[in-house]
Amino acid sequence: MTFTLSPGALAPGARIGILGGGQLGRMLALAAAGLGLRTHVFAPEADSPAFDVCAERTNAAYEDEDALAAFGASVDVVTYEFENVPARTAALLSDLCLVRPSPAALAACQDRLVEKEFLAGLGIPVAAYMRVDDAGAMARAVAQLGRPSILKTRRFGYDGKGQALVREGGDLAVIFRSLGGAPAILESVVPFSTEISVVAARGAPGAFVAYDVCENWHENHILKFTRAPARVAPETAAEAIELARAIADALDYVGVLTVEMFVVDPPRGSAGPQTLRVNEIAPRVHNSGHWTLGGAQTSQFEQHVRAIVGWPLGGALRQGAEVEMENLIGEEVFGFEQYLREPGSSLQLYGKAEARPGRKMGHVTRVAPAKPA
Repeated sequence: MTFTLSPGALAPGARIGILGGGQLGRMLALAAAGLGLRTHVFAPEADSPAFDVCAERTNAAYEDEDALAAFGASVDVVTYEFENVPARTAALLSDLCLVRPSPAALAACQDRLVEKEFLAGLGIPVAAYMRVDDAGAMARAVAQLGRPSILKTRRFGYDGKGQALVREGGDLAVIFRSLGGAPAILESVVPFSTEISVVAARGAPGAFVAYDVCENWHENHILKFTRAPARVAPETAAEAIELARAIADALDYVGVLTVEMFVVDPPRGSAGPQTLRVNEIAPRVHNSGHWTLGGAQTSQFEQHVRAIVGWPLGGALRQGAEVEMENLIGEEVFGFEQYLREPGSSLQLYGKAEARPGRKMGHVTRVAPAKPA
């Protein structure tokens, strides 16, 4: 069978390598299968949820270069479900096959200081920040940025991990040691009214598609609800999408990326516009984009697969008047039957063996019907 393909595009039946075997890798593998593509998941955890739904698996450490070489030789393109893939792993694989997003884009998002400097270099607004390498630098940074402020490790950390709030009266040396004394940055606290995300995709030729800007709520530092569209001014939403596009273009990005932002309202009584501060970039499909699975023309997972194999991007229009995604965390998953009974809802369970506190076990998406014209 001969397919008509765009230059550089892979054919149906091509093999996609996924680094990481969690729920994001699982949903990527499912989306790829729906497009006639095979997936090979590489993960160090033997009970990885993505292993249940892929065509091939490698259970090995990310530092196992022999296993990586065999993995890279078995696939046509490699992607990842999380941003903390070791830099050497991505570099080694890029010598063997396509890696999308590129190792350079990955590296720009792995280190919070590098990320902030990259954004600032583009003229994109971010919270004031300073580098903190030791207790002395911590004291100098707090003296300049003030309190409250937030100390964040430069690498790793998610769902509130790797962060500490610097309050009035807090012992700075103790706070610095609480994060293991790792290289960090101190950020000023942004007085935001709303936290939003832009989930977007950029194709290999530079095509760009963004979903509706969505609004996020957290419980215990873990995303609990996402709502699309976000309740922000139309011009604020348009600006957020343009910022995401500028970031994607500057990285020469291929795939889905998510840009988390804070919305800052004008001072009370002022007629000024809302302003934005970019918080973080996630070079991958993202929890705040789960609403697109059942809530948009093309899910973020299918969109990412389309982008990395060089196929046309799908439509991103929202289904219904609004869409809500709720994470099922820990033992909340045991009530899954109630979500199956809800009109307009769809359920995704991640196949994880143990419902630990704080662990994302699944999510439910609720689509509100469009209002009659």
